[in-house]
Amino acid sequence: MVEPNRSEPLKSETDEHLHDIWTVANIVTLLRLLLIPFFFSVLISDKSNVLAFSLFAGAASTDWLDGWIARKTGTVTAIGKAIDPLVDRMLLATGVVGLYLVGRLPLWVVFVLVARDVYLLYGAYRLEHHQMRMPVTYAGKVTTATLLAGFSLLMLGWPEFTLGGTDITIGLAFVYAGLTLSLGTAIQYTYLARRMVARPKQGSN
Repeated sequence: MVEPNRSEPLKSETDEHLHDIWTVANIVTLLRLLLIPFFFSVLISDKSNVLAFSLFAGAASTDWLDGWIARKTGTVTAIGKAIDPLVDRMLLATGVVGLYLVGRLPLWVVFVLVARDVYLLYGAYRLEHHQMRMPVTYAGKVTTATLLAGFSLLMLGWPEFTLGGTDITIGLAFVYAGLTLSLGTAIQYTYLARRMVARPKQGSN
């Protein structure tokens, strides 16, 4: 009987699936990506607020599902880690641009959110040069969920309430809350990225 080489670490189920592509979790992510153009076309055509809401909410609600499936089945993949946050960014960008085009969001909100995403994408690009990848923080997940909820409610245009003599929807209140959170998470990611880059330099001293 041949003894196993104990100096070689055993592969986990996650390691075995690391480079897989067609996992259930990745298929869910792909379906979310395919829903984006359908949602956008319905929203800007202004034919059905309910249909646009349903498509967007359906795509947004699977944001946690693919990650949950990957963790539960031990099929976390490299491509899933890369594509999932990218699809989230595309969904948010499509939502904010679409809502602006149909007159439900002011231009400055579009500018701030798009500028923030461009900044974070540039930061991720810089980290790649150091062979590093920024993990999604809890604050980042809360920010995304808040914005997705706000955009979904804005598509329905209800419920409304009066604040300081101005009619405002719950959806817009969620968007403003998400906007504040998004600026905070941009600062958090900047701080974490600088620490990640500086740590190897400190260890080499």
